[in-house]
Parts: sequence; C-alpha cells; structure tokens
Amino acid sequence: MSDNAESPTETQKEEPQPPPDDATTNEEKKKIDVLLKAVGDTPIMKTRKWAMERGRTVQSLAQFISRFLKLEASEQLFIYVNQSFAPSPDQEVGALFDCFGSDGKLVLHYCKSQAWG
Repeated sequence: MSDNAESPTETQKEEPQPPPDDATTNEEKKKIDVLLKAVGDTPIMKTRKWAMERGRTVQSLAQFISRFLKLEASEQLFIYVNQSFAPSPDQEVGALFDCFGSDGKLVLHYCKSQAWG
C-alpha cells in the first residue's frame, strides 16, 4: 500500500511545467539588442540601445540612423563592427550578432566619415 500512496506524488513531480508564452519566446528570438555609438563629429543619438529584427540589413539600419539624425541626402553614413571593419550593406544584423555579439548585444559604431578599415 505504501507503494500506491507514493506513486501519485511521484507522478505529480514528473508532470512538465507549463510552457512559457510562445509569443514572447518567438519575439525575443526574432529581435536582438543593438548598441549604437557615435564616432567623431557625428551627432549622438539619445537612445543608444535598440531592439531590432534579426533579418534587418545593415543598409536599412544606416537609412534608419540617417532619418533619425535628419542627415542630408548628400551625407554618407558608415557603420563599423568592433571598431575595425564595415560590414556589407546586404549583411543581416542577426548574422553579425551571432559572430560578433557579446553580453547579449551587438555594438555598432556609426560616423559620417571613414574611421576604420
């Protein structure tokens, strides 16, 4: 009889926990934290940390920064990873995060003139 009394308790311990909210989990996987830092005489963005979709390209990010800073169409914007190289415009931010992200975020530097690489 003691075996029967213990089995319901063991069954309750083995029951799986309720799954986490799938919408939140999927959204977190689709977005990454990007830290944007200004270089040189480029205007500083007050909001430095942004959550971005993994599939967003470097070119669309540069366009976003240009519009946010209200740069003229004639002004160029350069984006650098690890203060060393400029990724190609069609490179996805998620791939850069996978290779060069640290502490749960990707640090990108932006400037109006070539700085590195």
